[in-house]
Amino acid sequence: MARLSGLQRDVLQLYRKCIRMVKTKPTDTHEHWRNFIHEEFAKYQHLPKKQFNSIEYLIRNGHRKLEMYLNPQLKDIH
Repeated sequence: MARLSGLQRDVLQLYRKCIRMVKTKPTDTHEHWRNFIHEEFAKYQHLPKKQFNSIEYLIRNGHRKLEMYLNPQLKDIH
């Protein structure tokens, strides 16, 4: 398996944190959250690896959104 770049590792770490966040939400909403996370990451799946500025921006933005979604008062995404 090829070694991952730093940015690729950062994206994977963010994705894993998002998936782990789903476990903090009510059980009946887990599927909504997983679908939402998958759709958000899929939007930028075809972004060229060389667009470092865009990828770094998306990672920072993703961390901010994750912090917002971790709020216990936020129960469902749809």
